[in-house]
Amino acid sequence: MTVIVPTLRYERRLWNEGLTRVAGVDEVGVAPTCGAVVAAAVIMQPGCHRIPGVRDSKTLSMAQRERLAPIIRRRAVAIGVGAASVREIDQLNIYHATHLAMRRAIARLGGHEHVIVDGNRIVGFEAQVGPYSNVVDGDAKVYSIACASVVAKVVRDRMMIKLAARYPGYGWEHNQGYATRDHRDAIRAMGLTPFHRRSFLALQRTLAGDQLDLDLLGDPSASPTTHELLERELVPVMADDAAFDLTDLASLESAPA
Repeated sequence: MTVIVPTLRYERRLWNEGLTRVAGVDEVGVAPTCGAVVAAAVIMQPGCHRIPGVRDSKTLSMAQRERLAPIIRRRAVAIGVGAASVREIDQLNIYHATHLAMRRAIARLGGHEHVIVDGNRIVGFEAQVGPYSNVVDGDAKVYSIACASVVAKVVRDRMMIKLAARYPGYGWEHNQGYATRDHRDAIRAMGLTPFHRRSFLALQRTLAGDQLDLDLLGDPSASPTTHELLERELVPVMADDAAFDLTDLASLESAPA
């Protein structure tokens, strides 16, 4: 497989126009069947040099991402992380929930002048975040987006590891909530948790012909609210050396690898 190394050419074009706070934005957790969708926004210093090894987080191992994330934190001018909860995913659909997570991440930057997002144009996005550009496969091509993908992936993986300790047996510590065989077997054996995306599971059951009992769907009202998820499982801001504690708002982003 050919690995694409992201460049700074998109950022340089904007820097040359006099813009200094250019944010790359990416999200993770769109496809899994449980857990929040998480987005990160990263502003790098104009004229910076690339951190060796930074690229699309999907092409990196967990160990590589955990090594790179604190370096990105040190080099970045600003980083924001946002999420959309399971309840929001089920109510809004994953498309709108993902863009909500992006807007929350951007709002935590402390100001920006331009945003570069991974993927296609987003209806109404400019009215909410200001001037932005979109780059298809941006996580592979655009350096600041690649940085954001690493940060978001590390935060979400840590969240799933913490949730795996609370709901053991689903394999979230290694499958990150994807519909792997061990995850599906655990659902059959133990039912759903409040962190499962019920709208996703219903669709999967239809497509795969999987005969899950209706009582496994549980009570959708048990799904955590947005506030509970963001306060307990994610962090709104970056901190450099906080302890990795679920109740600490800085823990999921700043815990040592």
